[in-house]
Amino acid sequence: MSEHLHEHTPMTGRAKVAWIVFAVIAAFYLLTEHRAHLLGALPFLLLLACPLMHLFMHGGHRDHSHGPPDKGTDK
Repeated sequence: MSEHLHEHTPMTGRAKVAWIVFAVIAAFYLLTEHRAHLLGALPFLLLLACPLMHLFMHGGHRDHSHGPPDKGTDK
C-alpha cells in the first residue's frame, strides 16, 4: 500500500488578497446589519468585565497578607 503525500503550496498573492477583501466585506456587513444586537449586548459585556477584572487584577485573592513574606517557613 503506497501513501501519496500531498504537498500544500502556500496561497499565491492574488488568493491572499481575495480572501482579505472577502473578510473585509463580510466584516462590514456583519457590523452594519447587526449593530443593534452588538450595542444591545454592550451593558451585559460591561457587567461581565467587572468580575473578570476582579479575578485577574487582584490575582484571585490568593494571599491576603500585605507584609513581607516569611523566610523561615516553607510552603
